[in-house]
Amino acid sequence: MAGASDNGGLPPGGGSPDDLPDFPEEWGVIVIPDDLSELAEEVEAVRAELHTGPPLTGWQRFVRRPTVRRLRKAGALLVRTPALIVSMAILVTVASLFASAWPGPPRQPATQRTSGTTETHTDTLPALDLLDSEGEAVPIRGRLPAVLLLTEGCDCAKLIADTIAAARPGITVLAITKLRPSVSATAPGTLPTARTPAADGKNFALLRDPTDTLRNHVGLSTPDGTAAVILVDNLGKIVRIHPRTASIETIRPDLLRL
Repeated sequence: MAGASDNGGLPPGGGSPDDLPDFPEEWGVIVIPDDLSELAEEVEAVRAELHTGPPLTGWQRFVRRPTVRRLRKAGALLVRTPALIVSMAILVTVASLFASAWPGPPRQPATQRTSGTTETHTDTLPALDLLDSEGEAVPIRGRLPAVLLLTEGCDCAKLIADTIAAARPGITVLAITKLRPSVSATAPGTLPTARTPAADGKNFALLRDPTDTLRNHVGLSTPDGTAAVILVDNLGKIVRIHPRTASIETIRPDLLRL
């Protein structure tokens, strides 16, 4: 029968003897990592102590000290962090450049104003002083509500007379041209002066705009042989513009609502 020494000094059943000493306290807590490659530096240090590898130089022994290893790890972290920040900054810059260069949705073309279009406006009448037949300044905002007939290049004697007749009391009819008013009603660009406000009790005036300031303010095209009509309420708001008008029937509905 075999003795106790046949089992290598271990008790039967493979258990551990009770008289084995614990790990020394100075070893501290021993942690076995899941990835054994993390122990590579410790393995090299042990091999160096056991002289199982080539002899280490003084510099190698210095850099393998625990304190130096911790400093190396901290330095590697400090180097990686700025590199990550710089990389993110470059990516954001490149993305911004692509976003600014990327073509956006096509813009809808602006609606071009044509000479025959009736338009509703919310602009206000400018505070202009035009000239009467005597060369005196007349503030047009002092004659509101009003119908302004821009008659440059237009034989508009009939349109002016029909507008005066259709306008209700309290509405001023202003016939405006660049030329000086004339008693002739047949020459294009001239205005009749035979009809006066005292003749029928209507508010009517012949005015001159030598610089075409009013036409330019509302964005009207150049004269084309017809009149441009601007209807303004008593607050000075332009409620309607008819760029081309040859008959009172074009403006009669708006004139009745003014």
